[in-house]
Amino acid sequence: MNSLWYFKDVNLFNILCPHKFEQYKECHEFDAYKKRDYIYFEEDSANKVYLIDSGKVKLGYYTEDGEEVVKSILSKGELFGEKAILGEEKRNEFAQSVDNSTSICSIAVDTMHDLMRGNETFTLKIYKFIGFRIKKLERRLQLLLFKDTKTRLLEFLKELCEEYGYECNKTGEHVIKHPYTQKDIASLIGTSRPTLNIIMNELKEASIIDFNRKEIRFLN
Repeated sequence: MNSLWYFKDVNLFNILCPHKFEQYKECHEFDAYKKRDYIYFEEDSANKVYLIDSGKVKLGYYTEDGEEVVKSILSKGELFGEKAILGEEKRNEFAQSVDNSTSICSIAVDTMHDLMRGNETFTLKIYKFIGFRIKKLERRLQLLLFKDTKTRLLEFLKELCEEYGYECNKTGEHVIKHPYTQKDIASLIGTSRPTLNIIMNELKEASIIDFNRKEIRFLN
């Protein structure tokens, strides 16, 4: 069930932050962002990789009509801007703070390459993470293009179950404790919050799921 076999319960911040490495510790600082602040824009130079110390960050892009498309919403311990490691020179997405107290650890690409050089295990983790992120994005875009809203929601909930879920010993139900608000979920599946509420309540009435602000349960 768990396609996140390599990164389940792994906080990449704890592995990659320069504070963990003596030679970078003294010259390293954290950057603070308020809600709706941009970490970078489309077409900005891709010369850094970013780790989330606290808060949440939204990644996305704008269509020619100015419509915002949300690719992912990331939380504490996650990495973004990672394509710079592979040689990306210009950003093809924006990164924006979702919370009022987002703290970001930025790492220069040259520093990241230094950390990867001569450390095979570390490098393997990074490349596996990038590969997984690409597959996850491809799957989400396919859902947005070819599936109806209800199917997109159910597939997204299954993905959340793989990433954040566990089986309740007493009931056998799968419980999802996740970091997303309903607004976040609506953005990620390409629908409005009112439409999401309607479908969530339909699934609840059909005894498929139960939910509150902190968790979602797949009912037996």
